[in-house]
Amino acid sequence: MSLFVASLNSGSNGNCYYIGNQNEAILIDAGISCRETERRLKRLGLQLSNVKAIFITHEHSDHVHGIPSIHKKFKIPVYITTRTLLKAQLRNAEAYNFRAYEAISIGDLTIQAFPVLHDATDPHNFIVSNKGVNVGIFTDIGDVTDHIIQNFKQCHAAFLESNYDDELLETGRYPIALKNRIKGGYGHLSNVQAAKLFTEHRPDFMSHLFLGHLSRNNNSPRIVQNLFDDISGNTEIVVASRYKETKLFSIQGHSKSNPVKYSGITTPTQLKLF
Repeated sequence: MSLFVASLNSGSNGNCYYIGNQNEAILIDAGISCRETERRLKRLGLQLSNVKAIFITHEHSDHVHGIPSIHKKFKIPVYITTRTLLKAQLRNAEAYNFRAYEAISIGDLTIQAFPVLHDATDPHNFIVSNKGVNVGIFTDIGDVTDHIIQNFKQCHAAFLESNYDDELLETGRYPIALKNRIKGGYGHLSNVQAAKLFTEHRPDFMSHLFLGHLSRNNNSPRIVQNLFDDISGNTEIVVASRYKETKLFSIQGHSKSNPVKYSGITTPTQLKLF
């Protein structure tokens, strides 16, 4: 069985990741407009009408900007924590609450959230599974925690933040307060931190690693590609762009991998803002 994945956009100007099987798909975050999301999916031979749900990591605008326009046209339900919904003020969305480590079923897809450190209200990342194939989203992370490590070890493919190069951030023009926010444990992962997670905790069966959320001012695709090419082993490295979609990749299962363990499938509670 396969999961089909693509980054539609990855960066501070908008984040959106597609994960699906032959019958249904979800988006992780919706940080670009409905029109642009449709255009990029169409170039991949996909349709937004096939997307059955949008899962939100946190409320920052580069992750939720497109929700109002997508909901207006397609009425796609949004899965978001109660606290994040209140902070984001997405009043017209068809919203459903999720909790960490409670699995949600969208057709044959199973989605499970886990908490991360970030300067947002209630940030989470996700593992998406389909018949034993696991794809993880690891983005907007201030530091590598046990939650991240244990979930990363289960992934056949992963979208991993590699936000900044230490030297470029240190010598760049950002104010000291912003530099400290980025590297202070509740901001973003550096290239070195991302590489350390990959080298120390990558499972043997990880076929693809997508590096994303690269800073425009404190990083470059060349730096990231060169760093990870040197340590990639048998994992294909893809650097996701902040300007266009990647190609669509097929992620296969592996006999040596371990399935994600779920305590059960939950039915999320619908949320409303008044």
